[in-house]
Amino acid sequence: MTDAILVLNAGSSSLKFAVYRDTGTPEMHLRGKIAGIGTNPNFSAKDASGAPLSGESLGSMGPMTGLDELIPLLLEWLKSHRGGVTIAAVGHRVVHGGRSQTGPALITNMLLVDLQALVPLAPMHQPHNLAAIRCVTAAEPDLPQVACFDTSFHRTQDRLLQLFALPRALTDAGIIRYGFHGLSYDYIAGTLPTYLGDRADGRVVIAHLGSGASMCAMKARRSVATSMGFTALDGLMMARRCGALDPGVVLYLMQEKGMTAEEVASLLYTKSGLLGVSGLSNDMAELEADISDAAQEAIDLFCYRAAGELARLVTAIGGIDALVFTAGIGENSALVRRRICDRLLWMGVVIDTDANDRNTTRIGSVSSEVDVLVIPTNEEIIIARATRDLTRARPVQTRLKP
Repeated sequence: MTDAILVLNAGSSSLKFAVYRDTGTPEMHLRGKIAGIGTNPNFSAKDASGAPLSGESLGSMGPMTGLDELIPLLLEWLKSHRGGVTIAAVGHRVVHGGRSQTGPALITNMLLVDLQALVPLAPMHQPHNLAAIRCVTAAEPDLPQVACFDTSFHRTQDRLLQLFALPRALTDAGIIRYGFHGLSYDYIAGTLPTYLGDRADGRVVIAHLGSGASMCAMKARRSVATSMGFTALDGLMMARRCGALDPGVVLYLMQEKGMTAEEVASLLYTKSGLLGVSGLSNDMAELEADISDAAQEAIDLFCYRAAGELARLVTAIGGIDALVFTAGIGENSALVRRRICDRLLWMGVVIDTDANDRNTTRIGSVSSEVDVLVIPTNEEIIIARATRDLTRARPVQTRLKP
């Protein structure tokens, strides 16, 4: 039986998983998803080639089956599933690692306490990430687990670029720009030399455009500045999140409209962005297919905000040599890429419309002063590699408390 690494990415209503064989370097074995958690869970899985594993089931799942029951079912399914692998370690995506976590870490009871304290900074993600860790612990308390943080990649930033213009005591208390989507940026940074050669170490902006969206400006493939800040609510307009907002709007909503903090949080995290502006959908593909003024206005605002944020980030790196689009929208929406780049002509960004429409890797025109690329991201492999590296020596680990 080959040892394997299980990668988990737990959300509010879904659990994405992937299994990598540890054959020297992690090798994809299968991946899948449990969707509809808390309402009507449904399970699906695919093999390494992407072919659906038909007829597979986790067993009895009722409408209200929660993560605490689903993860043990998943672990049991993986034990019995054909293919000959034994789960030797579990790697988790954890959105927030705070200031102290500069890389992946073996999960300990002390670390869990520290990560729990960060829940208010990532309320839509952190609780679910930590719940998955606790569920694995309850089912397999001796199984090594590793946390891989979306914030760690940005800890290379200069202090100045992490500061808000707030009283120093609040800065010292941890109210700074953290940045997110670091696992995605880590992957793109690692693969850039394949596409750019020596230019990979130049001035590069990565546009991670998906349901959650952000940008990262890099030099020498290290984060210099990013669009997200103290929380994953800042920066670009997103599917349901508003992005950067005049803080006076929040005060007005509370003082003049009588909204509670919980109501404001719900508005900004789940009812704004593409969904809020269009009043129709949070899905970019659906909006592109809708010819209504409201749908098109939402797309235009998304692209305008993205172009403006990119221009701001370029200031931090003194120019731009390459622009990379990634994640769901970035990899698949030719319209969004074109509308963003059309606003960057003054910066020397010129795309080849035919290449862009065909979703090729290189979409920059021969006349473009800036390389423009579309590179699929792979956060799972970053987690798998980190988990392998941290657990390969089979370190003695304090048993986690369920």
